[in-house]
Amino acid sequence: MDSLRAKKGYICDMDGVIYRGDHLLPGVKEFVQWLYRENKKFLFLTNSSRRSPKELRQKLAAMGLDVGEEHFYTSALATAKFISRQSPGCSAYVIGEPALFQALTETGVTVYKAEDTAVEANPDYVIVGETDDYNYRNICQAIDYVFNGAKLIGTNTDLTAPLEHGIGPACRALLAPIEATTGRYAYYIGKPNPLMMRTGLKILGVHSEEAAMIGDRMDTDIIAGIESGLDSILVLSGVTSREIMKQYPYRPRLVLEGVGDIPEE
Repeated sequence: MDSLRAKKGYICDMDGVIYRGDHLLPGVKEFVQWLYRENKKFLFLTNSSRRSPKELRQKLAAMGLDVGEEHFYTSALATAKFISRQSPGCSAYVIGEPALFQALTETGVTVYKAEDTAVEANPDYVIVGETDDYNYRNICQAIDYVFNGAKLIGTNTDLTAPLEHGIGPACRALLAPIEATTGRYAYYIGKPNPLMMRTGLKILGVHSEEAAMIGDRMDTDIIAGIESGLDSILVLSGVTSREIMKQYPYRPRLVLEGVGDIPEE
């Protein structure tokens, strides 16, 4: 635990680590207070593309936790950065929430939404993120564009997402019917893609050996930390139990009940 506390930087997942639904998890306030008190560099790096940094700050503020926008990085921002650098001035048919539309638009991507049926689009990409507005029409339109040559992108590889009272489908689950029908497989931007982790370390300004990755998912957070050379810490406050952890061929260095275990008492 001492080596974890000595790290200069911390990259933390959010869902299942900082909050669940609309409630902070136990010990989170104490953990964030400790980060500030010890002058640690930290970044909340979320695979979710639902909210912008501003919205995430507002969400935490509503729970009684004040954290600046500069401490948030999302898969929507990572996707926009990747697409705009790969194909400047491109276009995309997007299934997602306004935060994803905004991130893409701000980097110069022409965005077509599900309601833009009057527009005769021939987009370069089909991009899928989490959304509550997901239906058969969206799926069929995306499939048509992929068959016509659009490249398929997923904002993250999460199959499920923790809800306040259970588990719901996440990005990879929404992409499944498109991949199955077209036979084309998406390129996924979020964790465990090293692109996301390298950007996080660059934002923090620390080397991988000086940082820790704290998350609740073995298949995204922990493997991302291991493959990127970060100290990998699993918390049991989200979707992974000790029994589920044992199913994987790799292990986190530490397993904690939650981030509240980290600050010294």
